[in-house]
Amino acid sequence: MTLVRPADPATIAAAAQALRSGRLVAFPTETVYGLGGDARSPVAVAAIYATKKRPSRNPLIVHVPDLSAAAILARITPLAERLAAAFWPGPLTLVLPLADDTPLAPQVTAGGATVALRAPAHPVARALLAACACPLAAPSANRSGSVSPTRAAHVAVDLALDPRMSPEGAPLAMILDGGPCQVGVESTVLDLSGPHPRLLRPGGVTVEALAAVLGETPGRAALFPARRPTTATARPDGTAPLPSPGLLRSHYAPDRPVRLNAESTAPDEALLGFAGTPGATLDLSPAGDLEEAARNLFAMLRALDRPPYTAIAVAPLPTTGLGATLNDRLARAAAPREAGDPPDMHD
Repeated sequence: MTLVRPADPATIAAAAQALRSGRLVAFPTETVYGLGGDARSPVAVAAIYATKKRPSRNPLIVHVPDLSAAAILARITPLAERLAAAFWPGPLTLVLPLADDTPLAPQVTAGGATVALRAPAHPVARALLAACACPLAAPSANRSGSVSPTRAAHVAVDLALDPRMSPEGAPLAMILDGGPCQVGVESTVLDLSGPHPRLLRPGGVTVEALAAVLGETPGRAALFPARRPTTATARPDGTAPLPSPGLLRSHYAPDRPVRLNAESTAPDEALLGFAGTPGATLDLSPAGDLEEAARNLFAMLRALDRPPYTAIAVAPLPTTGLGATLNDRLARAAAPREAGDPPDMHD
């Protein structure tokens, strides 16, 4: 039996049963495909980290159906209520203090005192949350070092090539195929655990949209996520849990090196263009539509990460709106690995 299954009601019901039994299910959200497990189960959460080879200090986003479900897991502030009313369900993740009696497995937060929560908008994700009736920890469903998946086939390539990955014997029970992701880049992460909101990662909700709800104009520095936590409790091995997913400098990287703001290309380079870039191998959006570009970004990086190309050059992109998110992902795809960083930098 194939791992990839159509996301019909019967399959969603089977996926929910697998999740309740402690296994994992890959499923579509509007942003990217997630590798989901019961966020209350230490066994399921450990399987997520092991399957992805994810560093243990990098916490997981927890998916919930709505704010009332979030309130069981975290302390909901008035500002969180306002932002959830504006953007949930949708691609906004809120980092909030843990509830005193939270049922979440400690590994979900990497031992930290906050949790990253969001309510996805994709109908398959919402149906799965309703069917399993549990919060789902779900980072991107990619193998270590791979670009985030926006189609079920990407997940199958990244996770199912290992012969141990089978419906019968492995933690991953199935991949629910809900078609291509409509946003195509990860959620915006906003930290509400301190006295002022702090943007940790640009994403599917733009800084401009956040500013309209917050009633303020973020400075340019707010467009770029923090690269390291400013406060954290060190572990015995000297590491510290990150306050949120998406803070590592090197992320979303194809195997081939990425070069940004390219005005010309070498003979062996693929050119990823935008808005009709002359000579582009692939164009994120010939019409210059940033939403289309976001939907295409990860799939096109994957498509160019192959012979005969030895590198990927990327044409300049706008820096406002979703352009800020695209530039963030590309900058991290182009960043060198940091000394001591584990191989999996994805969230």
